[in-house]
Amino acid sequence: MSKILLSIKPEFADKIISGEKKFEYRTHVPSKPINLIVIYSTSPVGRIIGEVEVIDVVSGSPSSLWEATKMESGISRATYRKYFKGRKRAYAFKLGQVNKYERDVYLENYGVTKAPQSFIYLSE
Repeated sequence: MSKILLSIKPEFADKIISGEKKFEYRTHVPSKPINLIVIYSTSPVGRIIGEVEVIDVVSGSPSSLWEATKMESGISRATYRKYFKGRKRAYAFKLGQVNKYERDVYLENYGVTKAPQSFIYLSE
């Protein structure tokens, strides 16, 4: 299994850390199986705020995925629909145990020089 560094907007990153958001939606997912997401909260936060276990990766049409995940989505339907507009397939990481970092962690701590547009694999 692998871990990835994922860039996430602060409002959604905070909801993952609080446990309100149990699914992280993506238009595509890594080809390797992953078991951990390291959460980089994008600007204006600009740091890694924690990590979350990946229990599963689920997919389907945008409408079927929304129906299956909406109760723990942590986002509005309008936001979801805008994100997947024009897509035939939608993906979501089903999230588990969260570990919020108590101290500031920056990309450089992981040997990364700039935030990924989507995700990057991290070495163990």
